[in-house]
Amino acid sequence: MAESFFATLDMELLSRVRFATRAQAAAAIFEYVEVFYNRQRRHSVLGYLSPVDYRENNAALATTAE
Repeated sequence: MAESFFATLDMELLSRVRFATRAQAAAAIFEYVEVFYNRQRRHSVLGYLSPVDYRENNAALATTAE
């Protein structure tokens, strides 16, 4: 699982940008993980939905089930 994540990180971010400093690289990686990967990117485990869409679908299903 970690190898898959790091391969994705390398392909989608690190191979496209040259950073002048380690601080710039760290900030870009943090933003990628926290803003894009964890919130917006579609995940196969979630039926190819983003985590936000998955939570919204489950909340809607829970509301209609009550």
